[in-house]
Amino acid sequence: MLIVMDHFASPEQVEAVCRRIRDLGLTPQPIPGGERVAIGVLGNQGYVDEAPFRDLEGIREFIHVTKPYKLVSRDFHPEDTVVRVGPVEIGWSRDPVVIAGPCAVESAEQVRAAARAVKAAGAHLMRGGAFKPRTGPHSFQGLGYEGLDLLAEAAREAGLPVVTEVMRIDQLEKVAEVADCVQIGARNMQNFDLLKEAGRAGKPVLLKRGMSATLDEFLAAAEYILLEGNEQVILCERGIRTFERALRNTLDLAVVPYLRAATHLPVIVDPSHALGRRSLVPPIAKAAFLVGAAGIMVEVHPDPCRALCDGPQSLDFPTFTRLMAELDRVGRLRGGG
Repeated sequence: MLIVMDHFASPEQVEAVCRRIRDLGLTPQPIPGGERVAIGVLGNQGYVDEAPFRDLEGIREFIHVTKPYKLVSRDFHPEDTVVRVGPVEIGWSRDPVVIAGPCAVESAEQVRAAARAVKAAGAHLMRGGAFKPRTGPHSFQGLGYEGLDLLAEAAREAGLPVVTEVMRIDQLEKVAEVADCVQIGARNMQNFDLLKEAGRAGKPVLLKRGMSATLDEFLAAAEYILLEGNEQVILCERGIRTFERALRNTLDLAVVPYLRAATHLPVIVDPSHALGRRSLVPPIAKAAFLVGAAGIMVEVHPDPCRALCDGPQSLDFPTFTRLMAELDRVGRLRGGG
């Protein structure tokens, strides 16, 4: 439930409502706004009765929130959240950002070349996988902690913040030492223990939508992170598995404006994993910018034909450089310039 206070409600009246919520064994979440204060009621397992609050002064209305997520919702948090990854700001109201780099760290030479190339082209953050969850057990699984160190060194030399994936709780401490933003991949979207620990790690979290997840399930997964006190969460749409087999996944860009209305958290799009074909990545990346995404994440490799992981969807350096120039033009169009 959301308790909306009158515009002229005093701090004492707000505290009286919070105290009553605590008396009921629930948790109050004050939400200051430009024109009024609202108080979220958290911790309930079912319907919250209004009766215990009706004798309190300063209350304007009660709003019953039936969604399985609250902190993620604009009902509880109407203002946009801006996520800060190093010096980079990611948010609905900010210029869209580009996260780029190889699917997997393969060698020092490969990741250094990728870092220099994406930086020169204008990317804002460096992505790269040290730990790779793969469908087949015989596929390249990443270099592990060695790859993590190589990624950190290459990104530091290029002057780019690092985004990299963590797969297990026991990896989290080391990954958080190196990464500026911790990624939770699609296969772990509902690994709730990992989500909780990531929320406590003190770093921004990039959460990818699961391959079969509904949008309500996606937002509910993000709620686990916010409940640990971490609002620095970026949502990543990467397509879902459907009956269609022409492309790797089905990517519906209507998700972006829908989520913009539903949540204050920024949403980026990953066309590389969504489509699985490099020729389709540039047009969908530009379309993601146009529908209002807070950014995109694309895979870039020095030699995609020799990549150990996801080569068919990775862009080479010249193609990525052209894409960045095109995105700059699209960004000006999106901003009305």
